[in-house]
Amino acid sequence: MKATLKTKYDADKSGAASTLAVNAGDVKLRASITDATIINGPSLNGLALSVEKPGFFIVDYNVPKKDLRFQFMNTVKVAEKPLNLTYIHSWADNRTILDGTLVFDSANKVSANHTLGSGNCKLKYTYVHEGATTFEPSYDVAKNSWDFAVSRKVYGDDVFKATYQTTSKVLGLEWTRNLKSSGNFKVVASVNMADESKRPKVTAESTWNFEV
Repeated sequence: MKATLKTKYDADKSGAASTLAVNAGDVKLRASITDATIINGPSLNGLALSVEKPGFFIVDYNVPKKDLRFQFMNTVKVAEKPLNLTYIHSWADNRTILDGTLVFDSANKVSANHTLGSGNCKLKYTYVHEGATTFEPSYDVAKNSWDFAVSRKVYGDDVFKATYQTTSKVLGLEWTRNLKSSGNFKVVASVNMADESKRPKVTAESTWNFEV
């Protein structure tokens, strides 16, 4: 069996989460808890259960909220190009999201995300330059605004990423180190450029994988 331990720290609070995953044939079973599950005695707070068949479906159940979330995936061909389709429905808030990504080649793809009934659509273009640098401009139709992201692989398994949200004027920097089979480590810093103090917010997150 595989187990995953996640911890997160920021200036305001820190937290931990753990996930136990079991492979049952071609289906994955997962149970996740957070520190809210065990603080002040065992409880159902933070407990989530999941069933996944990779590439086909994911069913998540939030135990304390009694909320089901369904996600179905499929791939079809459009002009001989793969179109990856995802249907997501959250039971509690009755929200349905449709997502599609058309892959032109290994370096170029476009995606669209739409929440039914919202009248909004988010569009994104992804370009990978020489397999190392990724550019991702995105456009929010409802807000009539652009967001930008650029990331680059360095030192093999490290990834540096910079993002900028034009509506909120938030600049973000992210460093991720992939520890291969043992997990990963991520540090994120963000600053609101519209804030006079421009005080950065820094968070750190680590994920560790174990065989139990």
